[in-house]
Amino acid sequence: MNRVARRVFGVAGFALLLATSASFAQQPAQVRVRGTVEAVDGSVLTVKSRDGQTTYKIKLADNAAVRGIIKAALSDIKDNSFIGVTGMPQSDGSQKAVEVHIFPEALRGTGEGHRPWDLMPNSTMTNAAVAQQVKGVNGQEITLKYKDGEKKVVVVPETVIVTYAQGSKDELKPGAKIFTIANKKDDGTLEAAAVSVGRDVAPPM
Repeated sequence: MNRVARRVFGVAGFALLLATSASFAQQPAQVRVRGTVEAVDGSVLTVKSRDGQTTYKIKLADNAAVRGIIKAALSDIKDNSFIGVTGMPQSDGSQKAVEVHIFPEALRGTGEGHRPWDLMPNSTMTNAAVAQQVKGVNGQEITLKYKDGEKKVVVVPETVIVTYAQGSKDELKPGAKIFTIANKKDDGTLEAAAVSVGRDVAPPM
């Protein structure tokens, strides 16, 4: 991988964006921000939340990574792809996929595992490798295997599927749809080490 790609898809920054682990308990409190950029003042973004109820001021770290979110298709998910799935638990133990994001190969293993997520009540996030895909009655059934277990997810026509592209801070302008996990500092300010910005689709995670 060339130097630019390594910088864009740096594992450390990306882990801050999408991974959650017990080790974060010793790090600053984190806030997941989903919304629209309203203003840019130097390195500070003013972001209105999706529900319109909250306005955030987010300072970008000096080396903040920006990644484009672009539409993908079910056919882009291959056997052994490493993907993240926001899901809703079903009565049979499976997860109904709300969204799927396909990781670039350089980030295989990022945030691996299954955990609660806050996109909606009771939602979960599973980052894992695709072990099997079969056509089911209600949609494509995908078995995901991770270090501590496996989950079956069902991708339905309504599932939003995206992947990542090289981004630029120039994309962080009023009207841009973004997703970030920002660190909350002791003085209450927010700082982001990585930001995902939607191009043809709002970041669905």
